[in-house]
Amino acid sequence: MSGLLALLDDVAAISKVAAASIDDVAGQAAKAGAKAAGAVIDDAAVTPKYVQGFDASRELPIVWKIAKGSMFNKMVILLPAALLLSVFAPWAIAPLLMIGGAYLCYEGAEKVAHAFGQNDTHDSEKHIHPEGDGAALEEQRVAGAIKTDFILSAEIMAIALSTIPPEDTLWMKALILAVVGIGITVAVYGFVALVVKADDVGISLSQRANAATAALGRGIVKFTPGFMKVLTVVGTAAMIWVGGQIILHGLAEMGFSAPYDWIHHMAEAAAQAFPQAAGIAAWAVTVFFDGIFGLILGLILIPVIKHLINPALQATVIPLISRLRNAFGGA
Repeated sequence: MSGLLALLDDVAAISKVAAASIDDVAGQAAKAGAKAAGAVIDDAAVTPKYVQGFDASRELPIVWKIAKGSMFNKMVILLPAALLLSVFAPWAIAPLLMIGGAYLCYEGAEKVAHAFGQNDTHDSEKHIHPEGDGAALEEQRVAGAIKTDFILSAEIMAIALSTIPPEDTLWMKALILAVVGIGITVAVYGFVALVVKADDVGISLSQRANAATAALGRGIVKFTPGFMKVLTVVGTAAMIWVGGQIILHGLAEMGFSAPYDWIHHMAEAAAQAFPQAAGIAAWAVTVFFDGIFGLILGLILIPVIKHLINPALQATVIPLISRLRNAFGGA
């Protein structure tokens, strides 16, 4: 009997440790996901454009194909790469995170420049309307979406890795990154599926005999295009802000803290000026100046990335990823 009680005590102790570990993984994964908000919103804002022009019956299959490719990017390529970095080159995580932040600034600034009449289109947009028809066009769209997703997924995984305490075990890091990768993929592409089918749902409801249901359907049809525009603006702003924040924080850690310290000082001054809403005032000032820095940096990077970095990636990294995906049977 005493042996059975001891066994039950051990089981209870193990259960408590497991529960604590699960809570720790969930908490750190949520923190990492929040940090990666800029890239996540951009992913959600860009993806619906890849199904434009197709028959309604092909919309969800296309989203599913892109989602599978995104999961492959995160779980098969980027997660192992992140773990290898954390073991063999932890010093490289901060510079890679800054590179990801710089790319966020570039993407956001490129969208701003395009909105103000620049002729250059966002690189991911070039894959949205390729030439072709039918199945060939669908495959081109899916391939373009997965390539764009790889960059955004790399940013998400790098940000997630940077939030994990260095003392965590390799298995704990793997679990947290896996939860982040799976959770964000499900959330983003589940949301995308809802958005791309919203019009169909609205039209269906608008044809119902019930007046209230029909009015709801018409409201959904009218609301969806405006919502997508708002989402695009919010996604662009989030990219610029998060990217600028990452770069400024990285520069401060490298010893060049003057911009970071100045923004912190301005945030404190705003908090003192508005004591009734000190937290909100400090946050708003920080976001504003992080965003200004990110926008300026992004505008500077547009010609560099367009004429130097992107051609190099297209010639080296992108073909390598395609070969890996084919070798593993990926989307």
